Amino acid sequence: MRIAVFAGDGIGPEVVGEAVRVLEALDLPGLDLIEGDVGGAAYRKHGHPLPAETLEIARSCGAILFGAVGDFDLDHLERHLRPEQAVLGLRKELGLFANLRPATVFEGLEDLTTLRAEVASTIDLLIVRELNGDVYFGEKGRRTTPDGRREGYDIMSYAEDEVRRIAHTAFTAARGRGGKLCSVDKANVLETSQLWRDVVIEVAAEYPDVELSHMYVDNAAMQLVKNPGQFDVIVTGNMFGDILSDQASMCVGSIGLLASASLAEGTFGLYEPIHGSAPDIAGQGLANPMATILSAAMLLRHSYQLEAEAARIEAAVAKALTAGVRGGDLGGKAGTREIGDAVLANL
Repeated sequence: MRIAVFAGDGIGPEVVGEAVRVLEALDLPGLDLIEGDVGGAAYRKHGHPLPAETLEIARSCGAILFGAVGDFDLDHLERHLRPEQAVLGLRKELGLFANLRPATVFEGLEDLTTLRAEVASTIDLLIVRELNGDVYFGEKGRRTTPDGRREGYDIMSYAEDEVRRIAHTAFTAARGRGGKLCSVDKANVLETSQLWRDVVIEVAAEYPDVELSHMYVDNAAMQLVKNPGQFDVIVTGNMFGDILSDQASMCVGSIGLLASASLAEGTFGLYEPIHGSAPDIAGQGLANPMATILSAAMLLRHSYQLEAEAARIEAAVAKALTAGVRGGDLGGKAGTREIGDAVLANL
């Protein structure tokens, strides 16, 4: 079990450290954790946010446990040298095309969400976001119009094989959950979305046991706060998925509780909390490591098929929350280490 550990910037090293403690406590046979530099930390040390040696480590491992990247002091750099390019580079180089972001309300936290408790308690969904296409990877640039105005452009595009691949991932996930899949697009105005919808419908023929529905992205954003319990699995493109998954995080109480998996073909994946590097609290022992610990659980489940061990971690986190162990993001006073200790005790 050779796993790359890329802690990154800000609170990344703190939260990853607690997740590593949990993995080591499981006494997994053959566990081998290999550290590497990414993001601003890598730029300061190697002159690039994704050094060749880090990419080599990633390619030699079966999975990556990732912290966070982002450093405001480096925002002046050219875009290809900024810390965030480490994540985009890993996605591109390793073929990480499918992002899985589960969202559920833990028992006892219903009153901490931005929704009414009776609404929040119905949330148990999975967002499947395509990661390698859309405006994030399309042609982009700046130009001057004939009348002298500055203009920026980012081209949104998807090829049918890209849509087909993520659709299969989403249908398979829905088949293993509640059997319902909602495809989110903007087919009424975007040609890219019309192709998306057409291909998803074609793939649906291979999954007669999954109920498929479609929803425009603006309506989906509204429904996530109005009636989130209607959703089982949501599949959508890169930009829409980025926005909706962050919205879903606040519907369940805190972004500090949401894990994610970015998967390639096969079993390889990158696992990370969906929060950022939070430089304002970095190094103070205040960050909630639960999202990173839950990401480690996803790593065991998806890359190594260790369902029992993954479930143990998730149960330990749930017990810690039920016992009132909460970080500042949840209105509590528990620090990073204290939260980690509580999860380990329950484990």
